[in-house]
Amino acid sequence: MFLTIASIIWGAMFVVVKIIVNEVHPIQLVWLEYLIALVFLIGFSIMKKEKWHINWSDLKLIFWIGIIGNTISLVAQEMGTGLSNAQTGSVITSTIPAFMIIFGWLILKEKLDKVKVLSVVIAILGVVMIVGLKMSGTNVILGVLLLVLDSIAWALMSVLVKKVKTYSSLQITIMSTVVAVVALTPFILSDMSSLTSINFADPTIILSLLYIGAVSTAVAYVMWNRGLQIVSAGSSGLFYLIQPIVGSFLGWLLLGEQISVGFIIGSAMILASVWISVKFDGSSSNETRLERTRPAKLNAKLKLNNN
Repeated sequence: MFLTIASIIWGAMFVVVKIIVNEVHPIQLVWLEYLIALVFLIGFSIMKKEKWHINWSDLKLIFWIGIIGNTISLVAQEMGTGLSNAQTGSVITSTIPAFMIIFGWLILKEKLDKVKVLSVVIAILGVVMIVGLKMSGTNVILGVLLLVLDSIAWALMSVLVKKVKTYSSLQITIMSTVVAVVALTPFILSDMSSLTSINFADPTIILSLLYIGAVSTAVAYVMWNRGLQIVSAGSSGLFYLIQPIVGSFLGWLLLGEQISVGFIIGSAMILASVWISVKFDGSSSNETRLERTRPAKLNAKLKLNNN
């Protein structure tokens, strides 16, 4: 449920970005969305009265989550899409579940079974059916390499989140977002004109920034990180591919973009792959059974640590 909602929110974000991207430079847009997200995230944390603590091993992981996932991945995605095109970006980032399976196997020692591999293959073919294989644009090879880097970085970040033991998904999101803001600030300071030229009095820009920052970053990142703590890395990556379905559908509904037969077939393939993976995901079911058999005292202690 958490992963599905996060992917739907991110799918809708593509439509919002299309509306605002001509008014706000991509790097400035990412920086602003993180700042807005932090306001809501910190406010929510105060309302929840979360208990904060110091755990150096987890903090090191969260630092790398912020650098790899929140910074390198997004910058590579923006640059790679700019050098190639959105369709190429959609196809290449559809490899994220494959990389998550590999990292889950290497880092988390998750079982590399045939069901996971089959699900990823079906899902990737589904994305190809939706967006096609058109490869055009200037410096397309460099763009493709950057998009591959984006996919690897996002997959690695998603697996590293599962290794964080003593912080809640909200705390992980807050701290990794702070890392990203600090990392991106030098780029903002080097080009202040792009920031000061934004018309913040325009309601469209304000509403778009609020959605991108508060909903697609604050809410969706917390849900994604929470979902990653429940579902295995090999299965959770497939939920990421719900995004092109939602983005294409809303593009048709709100922007007048065309929906092809390939979209319908591809969407069915992606949804089928997610169902197959979750249905036969032995690791998540084992975790659920283990949770049910834990002593009540141990369960209470684990919940206290997570909060």
